[in-house]
Amino acid sequence: MVRLWLIAGVAAVVFTIYAAVDCALFDRTRIRGLPRGWWIVVILLVPVIGAALWFIVGRGRAIRVGRTNPHSNAPDDDPDFLRRLRADAEHEERIRRLEQELEQLDQELGGDESGPRPDDALGTDRRRKDGTDGPGDAGPSGLPNG
Repeated sequence: MVRLWLIAGVAAVVFTIYAAVDCALFDRTRIRGLPRGWWIVVILLVPVIGAALWFIVGRGRAIRVGRTNPHSNAPDDDPDFLRRLRADAEHEERIRRLEQELEQLDQELGGDESGPRPDDALGTDRRRKDGTDGPGDAGPSGLPNG
């Protein structure tokens, strides 16, 4: 019988300590009933009953993942949205400055338009000197048709 009381006493102490630590570390916005300090006092002064009350009454439920935030911000009040707008504006400004620098550099170097066209650099003009269009004109033997 003594062992049973000893085990019950240890379980009560462990339960009380667990409840006190849980209360101390729990999110302040989800605590119901009493302020956090009073809950800790109740848990420690009335060990098992106070801890049970903490888990039944004081500990609020978690917000479900699927639920929307009731205090949603308008886009112009959302800090993440405003931060993204600033970053986009800075990015656009940087691109504009780089384009201006490139234009100035092009003007300093002469800026003649007789250089290779962008289409030529990409290989879109595929006509060969022999009049064939390239690999598509080869016959079954691998030699050009014609």
